[in-house]
Amino acid sequence: MARTPRWATFDCYGTLVDWNGGIRAELSRLFSAADSERLLGFYHAIEPGIQRDRPDASYREVMASTLAEIAADIGASLPDGERDSLGRSLPSWPVFPEVPGALAEAQRNGWQLYALTNSDRDLIEASISSIGVPFDGAVVASEIGSYKPAHRHWQVFYEITGTDRSRHVHVAQSHFHDIVPAAELGIPSVWINRLGERASPPPTVELETLDGLAAALDGIVAPG
Repeated sequence: MARTPRWATFDCYGTLVDWNGGIRAELSRLFSAADSERLLGFYHAIEPGIQRDRPDASYREVMASTLAEIAADIGASLPDGERDSLGRSLPSWPVFPEVPGALAEAQRNGWQLYALTNSDRDLIEASISSIGVPFDGAVVASEIGSYKPAHRHWQVFYEITGTDRSRHVHVAQSHFHDIVPAAELGIPSVWINRLGERASPPPTVELETLDGLAAALDGIVAPG
């Protein structure tokens, strides 16, 4: 008898790919390495507002607008040729070292993998290629006119896959963008709490990295 599929959806940037490291490197190159942590804080504060106010914008445009606003706020010059520097650099952002092995183990245990990403199709495809583990698909913000923490990514995922919601777990690093909406939708979650944060509502399971992911997923939804 065929088993009912189990689906694990993933945020990519911050969860599987080093989003903070990629952005910090560009902010250091463009402005100031000594001030990169403060500038990264500005980025975290500015980007969600742009995504909220411009849900139809591509992620490249969101990143470019955020970068331009940071430059204006600190009185720095941002040449036209550098406006898309984050978009150009994103495909080279590093994959966290444990990610390929953890995803491959989850697949061997029968989990199907799907990305729910606040990015563009070409960017997520480049990152999945870097990860080296195939995904069954991706819901992409720039194609659905919506950015997480809005609920549209999960709605589209269910429309595409028709999956049994009791066989689905969401995995993400961002509490704000992913764990909160998953809780609002009643979806079990694994919080990859790389930054050692404290936040409510709690996830179903909390891990520091993707090490142990397959066991965590199996503990939430058993094979069958």
